[in-house]
Amino acid sequence: MGAYVVRRLFFSIFVLWGAVTIIFVVLRLVPGDPAYIMLGPDADQAQVDALRAQLGLDHSLAQQYATYLTNVVHLDFGQSFRLSTDSMTLVMQRVPATIQLASTALLLSLLIGLPLGVVAALRANTWLDRTISVFSLLGQSTPSFWLGIVMILVFSRNLQVLPSSGSGSWAHLVLPTVTLALPFLAILVRLTRSGLLEVVHEGYVQTARAKGLAEGGVILVHALRNALIPIVTVVGLQFGALLGGTVIVETVFAWPGVGRLLIDSIGKRDYGVVQAAILLVATIFVLINLLVDLLYGFLDPRVRLAGDR
Repeated sequence: MGAYVVRRLFFSIFVLWGAVTIIFVVLRLVPGDPAYIMLGPDADQAQVDALRAQLGLDHSLAQQYATYLTNVVHLDFGQSFRLSTDSMTLVMQRVPATIQLASTALLLSLLIGLPLGVVAALRANTWLDRTISVFSLLGQSTPSFWLGIVMILVFSRNLQVLPSSGSGSWAHLVLPTVTLALPFLAILVRLTRSGLLEVVHEGYVQTARAKGLAEGGVILVHALRNALIPIVTVVGLQFGALLGGTVIVETVFAWPGVGRLLIDSIGKRDYGVVQAAILLVATIFVLINLLVDLLYGFLDPRVRLAGDR
Protein backbone atom coordinates (compact mmCIF):
# COMPACT_ATOMS: atom_id res chain seq x y z
CA MET A 1 0.00 0.00 0.00
CA GLY A 2 2.91 2.34 0.75
CA ALA A 3 4.28 2.17 -2.80
CA TYR A 4 0.79 2.77 -4.17
CA VAL A 5 0.38 5.92 -2.05
CA VAL A 6 3.81 7.25 -3.04
CA ARG A 7 3.06 6.69 -6.72
CA ARG A 8 -0.29 8.48 -6.46
CA LEU A 9 1.35 11.42 -4.65
CA PHE A 10 4.03 11.70 -7.34
CA PHE A 11 1.48 11.72 -10.13
CA SER A 12 -0.60 14.33 -8.28
CA ILE A 13 2.39 16.67 -7.95
CA PHE A 14 3.18 16.16 -11.64
CA VAL A 15 -0.42 16.99 -12.63
CA LEU A 16 -0.36 20.16 -10.52
CA TRP A 17 2.89 21.25 -12.16
CA GLY A 18 1.29 20.63 -15.57
CA ALA A 19 -1.77 22.69 -14.61
CA VAL A 20 0.40 25.56 -13.39
CA THR A 21 2.44 25.48 -16.60
CA ILE A 22 -0.66 25.44 -18.81
CA ILE A 23 -2.02 28.49 -16.99
CA PHE A 24 1.26 30.33 -17.63
CA VAL A 25 1.37 29.41 -21.33
CA VAL A 26 -2.29 30.16 -22.06
CA LEU A 27 -2.16 33.60 -20.45
CA ARG A 28 0.95 34.42 -22.46
CA LEU A 29 -0.79 33.36 -25.69
CA VAL A 30 -3.79 35.67 -25.16
CA PRO A 31 -3.65 38.36 -27.89
CA GLY A 32 -2.74 41.87 -26.85
CA ASP A 33 -0.45 43.47 -24.29
CA PRO A 34 -1.76 42.65 -20.78
CA ALA A 35 -0.48 45.96 -19.41
CA TYR A 36 -2.20 47.96 -22.15
CA ILE A 37 -5.45 45.99 -21.70
CA MET A 38 -5.40 46.52 -17.93
CA LEU A 39 -4.78 50.26 -18.17
CA GLY A 40 -7.13 50.90 -21.06
CA PRO A 41 -6.74 53.00 -24.22
CA ASP A 42 -6.23 56.28 -22.34
CA ALA A 43 -2.92 55.19 -20.80
CA ASP A 44 0.32 56.64 -22.15
CA GLN A 45 3.39 54.59 -23.00
CA ALA A 46 5.17 55.45 -19.75
CA GLN A 47 2.31 54.02 -17.70
CA VAL A 48 2.23 50.88 -19.85
CA ASP A 49 6.00 50.40 -19.49
CA ALA A 50 5.79 50.90 -15.72
CA LEU A 51 3.05 48.29 -15.39
CA ARG A 52 4.94 45.87 -17.63
CA ALA A 53 7.95 46.21 -15.33
CA GLN A 54 5.74 45.75 -12.26
CA LEU A 55 4.26 42.56 -13.74
CA GLY A 56 7.66 41.31 -14.85
CA LEU A 57 6.60 41.27 -18.52
CA ASP A 58 9.80 43.07 -19.57
CA HIS A 59 11.87 39.96 -18.70
CA SER A 60 12.54 36.96 -20.91
CA LEU A 61 9.97 34.16 -21.02
CA ALA A 62 12.28 31.84 -19.05
CA GLN A 63 12.72 34.45 -16.31
CA GLN A 64 8.97 35.05 -16.20
CA TYR A 65 8.34 31.32 -15.85
CA ALA A 66 10.90 30.94 -13.04
CA THR A 67 9.44 33.91 -11.17
CA TYR A 68 5.93 32.58 -11.76
CA LEU A 69 6.78 29.15 -10.29
CA THR A 70 8.40 30.80 -7.26
CA ASN A 71 5.31 32.93 -6.69
CA VAL A 72 3.03 29.90 -7.08
CA VAL A 73 4.97 28.00 -4.41
CA HIS A 74 4.49 30.97 -2.08
CA LEU A 75 0.85 31.44 -3.22
CA ASP A 76 1.76 34.99 -4.22
CA PHE A 77 -0.29 36.13 -7.22
CA GLY A 78 -0.06 39.83 -6.49
CA GLN A 79 -2.96 42.19 -5.98
CA SER A 80 -6.14 42.42 -8.01
CA PHE A 81 -5.85 45.67 -9.92
CA ARG A 82 -9.67 45.91 -10.02
CA LEU A 83 -10.37 45.39 -6.33
CA SER A 84 -6.98 46.33 -4.78
CA THR A 85 -6.99 43.12 -2.74
CA ASP A 86 -4.59 40.20 -2.59
CA SER A 87 -5.63 37.85 -5.40
CA MET A 88 -5.48 34.62 -3.41
CA THR A 89 -7.31 36.20 -0.46
CA LEU A 90 -10.02 37.36 -2.84
CA VAL A 91 -10.41 33.86 -4.26
CA MET A 92 -10.44 32.20 -0.85
CA GLN A 93 -13.26 34.50 0.23
CA ARG A 94 -15.40 33.03 -2.56
CA VAL A 95 -14.51 29.38 -1.89
CA PRO A 96 -17.18 28.69 0.79
CA ALA A 97 -20.00 29.69 -1.58
CA THR A 98 -18.68 27.45 -4.36
CA ILE A 99 -18.09 24.49 -2.02
CA GLN A 100 -21.60 24.95 -0.61
CA LEU A 101 -23.14 24.88 -4.09
CA ALA A 102 -21.07 21.92 -5.36
CA SER A 103 -21.54 19.89 -2.16
CA THR A 104 -25.30 20.44 -2.12
CA ALA A 105 -25.52 19.43 -5.78
CA LEU A 106 -23.46 16.30 -5.08
CA LEU A 107 -25.65 15.37 -2.10
CA LEU A 108 -28.82 15.88 -4.14
CA SER A 109 -27.42 13.72 -6.93
CA LEU A 110 -26.54 10.90 -4.55
CA LEU A 111 -29.88 10.99 -2.71
CA ILE A 112 -31.87 10.77 -5.95
CA GLY A 113 -29.49 9.11 -8.44
CA LEU A 114 -28.54 6.02 -6.44
CA PRO A 115 -32.13 4.96 -5.58
CA LEU A 116 -33.31 5.59 -9.14
CA GLY A 117 -30.41 3.53 -10.50
CA VAL A 118 -31.22 0.66 -8.14
CA VAL A 119 -34.91 0.75 -9.09
CA ALA A 120 -34.05 0.80 -12.82
CA ALA A 121 -31.77 -2.23 -12.39
CA LEU A 122 -34.28 -4.23 -10.36
CA ARG A 123 -37.04 -3.43 -12.89
CA ALA A 124 -34.84 -3.84 -15.97
CA ASN A 125 -36.61 -3.78 -19.34
CA THR A 126 -39.90 -2.63 -17.83
CA TRP A 127 -41.76 0.62 -18.43
CA LEU A 128 -40.31 2.00 -15.19
CA ASP A 129 -36.77 1.24 -16.31
CA ARG A 130 -37.40 2.86 -19.69
CA THR A 131 -38.91 5.95 -18.07
CA ILE A 132 -35.91 6.39 -15.76
CA SER A 133 -33.51 5.80 -18.68
CA VAL A 134 -35.21 8.49 -20.77
CA PHE A 135 -35.06 10.88 -17.82
CA SER A 136 -31.34 10.22 -17.31
CA LEU A 137 -30.63 10.66 -21.03
CA LEU A 138 -32.42 14.01 -21.07
CA GLY A 139 -30.57 15.07 -17.93
CA GLN A 140 -27.20 14.34 -19.50
CA SER A 141 -28.12 16.07 -22.75
CA THR A 142 -29.51 19.30 -21.32
CA PRO A 143 -27.00 22.22 -21.25
CA SER A 144 -26.70 23.79 -17.81
CA PHE A 145 -26.96 27.37 -19.05
CA TRP A 146 -30.19 26.60 -20.94
CA LEU A 147 -31.70 24.70 -18.00
CA GLY A 148 -30.79 27.54 -15.64
CA ILE A 149 -32.49 30.15 -17.83
CA VAL A 150 -35.63 27.99 -18.19
CA MET A 151 -35.83 27.45 -14.42
CA ILE A 152 -35.51 31.19 -13.82
CA LEU A 153 -38.34 31.86 -16.29
CA VAL A 154 -40.59 29.18 -14.75
CA PHE A 155 -39.96 29.43 -11.00
CA SER A 156 -38.81 33.04 -10.62
CA ARG A 157 -40.65 35.03 -13.24
CA ASN A 158 -43.85 33.07 -13.88
CA LEU A 159 -44.54 31.26 -10.59
CA GLN A 160 -42.50 33.72 -8.46
CA VAL A 161 -41.77 31.10 -5.81
CA LEU A 162 -37.96 31.17 -5.85
CA PRO A 163 -35.39 33.96 -6.25
CA SER A 164 -33.55 34.11 -9.57
CA SER A 165 -30.15 35.27 -8.31
CA GLY A 166 -28.02 36.08 -5.30
CA SER A 167 -27.47 34.21 -2.04
CA GLY A 168 -28.33 34.41 1.63
CA SER A 169 -31.03 31.78 2.20
CA TRP A 170 -31.87 28.18 1.29
CA ALA A 171 -34.30 29.49 -1.34
CA HIS A 172 -31.43 31.10 -3.26
CA LEU A 173 -29.69 27.71 -3.30
CA VAL A 174 -32.51 25.68 -4.84
CA LEU A 175 -32.37 26.67 -8.53
CA PRO A 176 -28.56 26.67 -8.94
CA THR A 177 -28.29 23.36 -7.04
CA VAL A 178 -30.85 21.60 -9.24
CA THR A 179 -29.28 23.06 -12.39
CA LEU A 180 -25.80 21.91 -11.39
CA ALA A 181 -26.91 18.51 -10.07
CA LEU A 182 -29.09 17.31 -12.96
CA PRO A 183 -26.34 16.18 -15.40
CA PHE A 184 -24.42 14.33 -12.67
CA LEU A 185 -27.62 12.83 -11.30
CA ALA A 186 -28.36 11.40 -14.74
CA ILE A 187 -24.84 9.94 -15.02
CA LEU A 188 -25.17 8.39 -11.57
CA VAL A 189 -28.50 6.75 -12.45
CA ARG A 190 -27.10 5.09 -15.55
CA LEU A 191 -23.86 4.04 -13.84
CA THR A 192 -25.68 2.55 -10.84
CA ARG A 193 -28.07 0.67 -13.11
CA SER A 194 -25.33 -0.83 -15.28
CA GLY A 195 -23.08 -1.65 -12.31
CA LEU A 196 -25.87 -3.38 -10.42
CA LEU A 197 -26.95 -5.38 -13.48
CA GLU A 198 -23.38 -6.66 -13.83
CA VAL A 199 -23.19 -8.06 -10.29
CA VAL A 200 -26.79 -9.03 -9.53
CA HIS A 201 -26.36 -12.41 -11.25
CA GLU A 202 -22.93 -13.18 -9.81
CA GLY A 203 -22.41 -16.35 -7.80
CA TYR A 204 -22.05 -14.68 -4.41
CA VAL A 205 -25.39 -12.89 -4.90
CA GLN A 206 -27.11 -16.16 -5.83
CA THR A 207 -25.52 -17.82 -2.80
CA ALA A 208 -26.88 -15.10 -0.52
CA ARG A 209 -30.34 -15.66 -1.98
CA ALA A 210 -29.98 -19.43 -1.52
CA LYS A 211 -29.21 -18.89 2.17
CA GLY A 212 -32.64 -17.32 2.54
CA LEU A 213 -31.55 -13.71 3.01
CA ALA A 214 -34.17 -11.04 2.36
CA GLU A 215 -34.02 -9.57 -1.16
CA GLY A 216 -33.40 -6.09 0.21
CA GLY A 217 -30.41 -7.31 2.19
CA VAL A 218 -29.04 -9.21 -0.79
CA ILE A 219 -29.22 -6.11 -3.01
CA LEU A 220 -27.95 -3.55 -0.50
CA VAL A 221 -25.30 -5.61 1.32
CA HIS A 222 -23.96 -7.93 -1.38
CA ALA A 223 -24.81 -6.56 -4.83
CA LEU A 224 -24.78 -2.77 -4.37
CA ARG A 225 -21.69 -2.86 -2.17
CA ASN A 226 -19.63 -4.38 -4.99
CA ALA A 227 -21.27 -2.22 -7.64
CA LEU A 228 -20.21 0.91 -5.72
CA ILE A 229 -16.49 0.47 -6.52
CA PRO A 230 -16.63 2.17 -9.96
CA ILE A 231 -19.30 4.57 -8.69
CA VAL A 232 -16.92 5.88 -6.01
CA THR A 233 -14.40 6.72 -8.73
CA VAL A 234 -16.96 8.53 -10.84
CA VAL A 235 -18.31 10.45 -7.83
CA GLY A 236 -14.82 11.77 -7.12
CA LEU A 237 -14.24 12.75 -10.73
CA GLN A 238 -17.67 14.31 -11.04
CA PHE A 239 -17.21 16.41 -7.91
CA GLY A 240 -14.29 18.02 -9.70
CA ALA A 241 -16.54 18.43 -12.74
CA LEU A 242 -19.18 20.02 -10.49
CA LEU A 243 -16.60 22.57 -9.39
CA GLY A 244 -15.92 23.33 -13.05
CA GLY A 245 -19.64 23.48 -13.78
CA THR A 246 -20.11 26.17 -11.15
CA VAL A 247 -18.47 28.64 -13.56
CA ILE A 248 -21.57 28.54 -15.78
CA VAL A 249 -24.18 28.09 -13.03
CA GLU A 250 -22.76 30.85 -10.82
CA THR A 251 -22.78 33.22 -13.77
CA VAL A 252 -26.40 32.42 -14.68
CA PHE A 253 -27.67 32.77 -11.10
CA ALA A 254 -25.23 35.50 -9.96
CA TRP A 255 -24.00 33.17 -7.22
CA PRO A 256 -21.04 34.81 -5.41
CA GLY A 257 -18.54 31.98 -5.86
CA VAL A 258 -15.15 31.36 -7.45
CA GLY A 259 -16.68 30.62 -10.87
CA ARG A 260 -18.37 33.99 -11.18
CA LEU A 261 -15.23 35.74 -9.89
CA LEU A 262 -13.20 33.88 -12.52
CA ILE A 263 -15.48 34.96 -15.38
CA ASP A 264 -15.48 38.58 -14.20
CA SER A 265 -11.68 38.56 -13.86
CA ILE A 266 -11.16 37.08 -17.33
CA GLY A 267 -13.34 39.80 -18.84
CA LYS A 268 -11.34 42.50 -17.03
CA ARG A 269 -7.95 40.81 -17.68
CA ASP A 270 -7.27 40.56 -13.94
CA TYR A 271 -4.61 37.89 -14.45
CA GLY A 272 -3.57 37.49 -10.82
CA VAL A 273 -7.09 36.52 -9.80
CA VAL A 274 -7.46 34.27 -12.86
CA GLN A 275 -4.25 32.40 -12.00
CA ALA A 276 -5.18 32.04 -8.33
CA ALA A 277 -8.72 30.81 -9.11
CA ILE A 278 -7.65 28.27 -11.74
CA LEU A 279 -4.83 26.96 -9.55
CA LEU A 280 -7.19 26.57 -6.60
CA VAL A 281 -9.77 24.64 -8.65
CA ALA A 282 -7.01 22.46 -10.16
CA THR A 283 -5.60 21.74 -6.69
CA ILE A 284 -9.01 20.75 -5.31
CA PHE A 285 -9.60 18.54 -8.34
CA VAL A 286 -6.22 16.81 -7.94
CA LEU A 287 -6.69 16.30 -4.19
CA ILE A 288 -10.13 14.79 -4.73
CA ASN A 289 -8.75 12.44 -7.37
CA LEU A 290 -5.90 11.47 -5.03
CA LEU A 291 -8.41 10.71 -2.28
CA VAL A 292 -10.51 8.65 -4.71
CA ASP A 293 -7.45 6.72 -5.87
CA LEU A 294 -6.53 5.89 -2.28
CA LEU A 295 -10.13 4.97 -1.46
CA TYR A 296 -10.35 2.84 -4.59
CA GLY A 297 -7.20 1.00 -3.54
CA PHE A 298 -8.74 0.39 -0.13
CA LEU A 299 -12.05 -0.87 -1.56
CA ASP A 300 -10.48 -3.06 -4.25
CA PRO A 301 -7.48 -5.08 -2.98
CA ARG A 302 -6.53 -5.94 -6.58
CA VAL A 303 -5.64 -2.30 -7.26
CA ARG A 304 -3.69 -2.03 -4.02
CA LEU A 305 -1.69 -5.19 -4.71
CA ALA A 306 -0.96 -4.13 -8.29
CA GLY A 307 0.32 -0.78 -7.04
CA ASP A 308 2.73 -2.44 -4.59
CA ARG A 309 4.44 -4.48 -7.32
